[in-house]
Amino acid sequence: MKIGIIGYGVRMDYFVDRLLELDMGIELAAVADVDIDKARMLLAGKGIESGVSFYRDADELLAHERLDGVMIGTRCTLHAEMAMKAMKLHLPIFLEKPVAVSLPDLLKLQKAAAESTSEIVVSFPLRNTPIARLVKEIVDSGRLGSIEHVQAVNNVPYGSVYYHNWYRDEGQTGGLFLQKATHDLDCLNYLLGLRPEKIAAMASKRVFRGDKPAGLKCRDCEEFHTCPESPYVLKHFKQEEVTGEECAFAVDTGNHDSGSVMIRYETGMHAIYSQNFYSRKSAALRGARLIGYEGTVEFDWYRDEVKVHMHSTPRNETYKLEAAKLPHFGGDARLALNFINVMKGTECSATPLSMGISSALMCLKAEQSAVTDTYQPIAIEWEAAG
Repeated sequence: MKIGIIGYGVRMDYFVDRLLELDMGIELAAVADVDIDKARMLLAGKGIESGVSFYRDADELLAHERLDGVMIGTRCTLHAEMAMKAMKLHLPIFLEKPVAVSLPDLLKLQKAAAESTSEIVVSFPLRNTPIARLVKEIVDSGRLGSIEHVQAVNNVPYGSVYYHNWYRDEGQTGGLFLQKATHDLDCLNYLLGLRPEKIAAMASKRVFRGDKPAGLKCRDCEEFHTCPESPYVLKHFKQEEVTGEECAFAVDTGNHDSGSVMIRYETGMHAIYSQNFYSRKSAALRGARLIGYEGTVEFDWYRDEVKVHMHSTPRNETYKLEAAKLPHFGGDARLALNFINVMKGTECSATPLSMGISSALMCLKAEQSAVTDTYQPIAIEWEAAG
């Protein structure tokens, strides 16, 4: 099966490994990217130096190649546009999240999907992880009673990446609710099996801000050897990955560095989700507590653990998994397998476009709520989004 990739960046380079390691007859046939030299270099790093056609334009790739599937990994602002191009050919599509960065693009995507037979696999690895699937099994068993409250959190240990390079440009990303919370909110929707109706959010920027000049590079700053976020200090003293060299304390640094969301679902129950981007090392936490009258289930992807607390009996259960070190906690392998089987025609997408639209819509409404200090209804748009 031949695949073509539109936008060959770090995520696509990483996901191609997940496809190839399954050894199910996948062949990378073509790549379209504005930086062909970089794409060639990335592919050469995995031993692929021949047999791939390169294009600078997605339209050329789609017009000249006979493909079994298309993968889209461009910058976020182009996800919707590229998906709509590929949908015209009715090909299976692997689409990176967020599926769009604006409400008009979401509605255009929905319209295009109604006119296409393309099966779309949205890149939502979290709901595909062994932990999420186990928690879903526990919730659906009814042992906890109906879930009436959720407390979810994401303390990101690698948050500096969103201030040191292009991710700091909210015009490119749509903000950190769309970049990060889109995964977690989708997973909550999956675990609850309920429709969200209203959302409210608050965001703040208290750490990654400052008065350094716009466009300042760390290497050009007089504080290069002392700044806690400089590549020098991160590498030699904090033992952290260097993710870029744009000043994290400049006036042009975008993105909030902590944010919270409150969601009311169709039954009247509500969930809260909070994220921050300056936690580090063992302070990392990503998971949730789902609470019913009969019991509570809690999980954390970083600790690779699920706990069940029964409320009426002196009993609790702990499940230790072995997926924390796997790509996206084990979710990427299942995503890759699903996409392969979609191309083979033996499965439907486990993360279809409707889910990507729903999650993106919630994040866009959260951004709007945080800016306007208002509750935002999402029921009408949900219906428009399927």
